[in-house]
Amino acid sequence: MGAESPKDECGLFGVWAPGEDVGRLTYFGLFAQQHRGQESAGIAVSDGHNILVYKDLGLVSQVFSEATLTTLAGDLSIGHTRYSTTGSNTWDNAQPVFKTDGVRSIALGHNGNLVNTRELADRVGTRGTASTDSDLVTTLLQTEMSITGSLEEAALAVLPTLKGAYCFVMMDERSVYAARDPYGVRPLSIGRLPNGFVVASETCALDIVGATLVRDVEPGELIRIDDRGLHSVRFAESPRAALCIFEFVYLARPDSRFREATVHMARREMGKLLAKEHPVDADMVIAVPTTGHSAAQGYSEVTGIPYGDGLYKNNYVGRTFIQPSQTLRDRGVKLKLNPIPEAIHGKRLIVVDDTIVRGTTTKQVVAALREAGATKVHIRITCPPVKWPCFYGIDMPTRQELVAADLTVEEINAYIGADSLGYLSLEGMVRASGGNKETFCRACFDGEYPIPIPGEAGKFMLEDQLHLPTI
Repeated sequence: MGAESPKDECGLFGVWAPGEDVGRLTYFGLFAQQHRGQESAGIAVSDGHNILVYKDLGLVSQVFSEATLTTLAGDLSIGHTRYSTTGSNTWDNAQPVFKTDGVRSIALGHNGNLVNTRELADRVGTRGTASTDSDLVTTLLQTEMSITGSLEEAALAVLPTLKGAYCFVMMDERSVYAARDPYGVRPLSIGRLPNGFVVASETCALDIVGATLVRDVEPGELIRIDDRGLHSVRFAESPRAALCIFEFVYLARPDSRFREATVHMARREMGKLLAKEHPVDADMVIAVPTTGHSAAQGYSEVTGIPYGDGLYKNNYVGRTFIQPSQTLRDRGVKLKLNPIPEAIHGKRLIVVDDTIVRGTTTKQVVAALREAGATKVHIRITCPPVKWPCFYGIDMPTRQELVAADLTVEEINAYIGADSLGYLSLEGMVRASGGNKETFCRACFDGEYPIPIPGEAGKFMLEDQLHLPTI
């Protein structure tokens, strides 16, 4: 995982399992998906009569303690790990979002990003309190619930009015709901427990709680889980499938499964195709940890060039409120990635990474490897150049900040200081991911957005409108 890679999205988990410790199951489900969001975490539980929500800023392990989990007792639960794509990282914007009118309550977790947020904000008016599209949706659902008396009926009224990428886990006092946008941009899977069901953004979360994968939530589908079992209703037809292909390149854990294949095998295949598209003479293939490992192994397998470890990643340097001093900041990449001199000294290296965004981190990696004694540094990237920003739930720079937006591959190579640079072709990436171009969203690579983007779309649009503070 390159230190400058696009930031992850959010992780969702939901469980209906009377008699189980649902709060603890949700905790472990979130823990498995910590990579999807490190800003905040939250869990909502219900005993059939009342919903209790506990959330805070920080990692899952920082937010929840043994004492906290003991209080989260009930029969059903939803959970959320967040990386902000709309709205700042404040406690108010942590999820699950909770709203009640004193009679009916709703808790909601969201993965994705809506593109008609301004329109929704106009509909909500002053009723919302936070600066997120998730809060707007929850407010709309609560308003509709006061009319219909049912979260399911409210969802069937509100969901068709939403535009963009979204997966939701929702709950009232007695049922867990899950929904996926009509394009299926973000993933959401259903698992079965001996006495209930689970939904999660990635199948690795199903594995950790002992659930058996049943199927994916279909694009445009709303499911309800309660004492009557699993009920499905379609709220919109799917114009086309558009699963985010970046799930395979970078976002998902390698042990998660999409479309009947593990992410690890897809990345390994990316490495194999990369070796065929961009071969080069070298002594060793190394990976930029951690998403590069699978692809580097594939590259090594095709070329016969030995695979080895050349970079050490400090897994404990993540999102932190304690900023490094300027001296340490100047050391750049070595806070997270440090070369292993004995492994690379005097060697010609092929360095496999998931992506190049701004180019600054890759430049630092190349310089650090040369400083440690590498004689050649050939960079190989498991996707095409990222030229366009994402409006569907991945936080990445504006187009002006993307190094590949205006520079050629040769110019990028000169900037990062490598001996050569090779990107996997769009066709190779799609093939390795097990589909065809029309089954994926690939907008960050080719600018073809499956869902139209309004001109004012942006991460802080609601704060700009509502004049909320940011931190």
